[in-house]
Amino acid sequence: MATTNPFQFIQQVRSEVSKVVWPTRREVLLTTGMVVAMAALMALFFSLVDMLIRFGLTGIWQAFG
Repeated sequence: MATTNPFQFIQQVRSEVSKVVWPTRREVLLTTGMVVAMAALMALFFSLVDMLIRFGLTGIWQAFG
């Protein structure tokens, strides 16, 4: 494993960090909004599926119980 001195390491880290492309405020807000909307849709979907399964199982238990 090659060793580098701390000065070279810091130079390399600064070089790599300068290559990072940070998102704009608008991009952050849009993607955050999309994540929140998708989470809400998934919560609604799974709630509906849960209610349908519960309704079906309750009907089966009442019919055979």
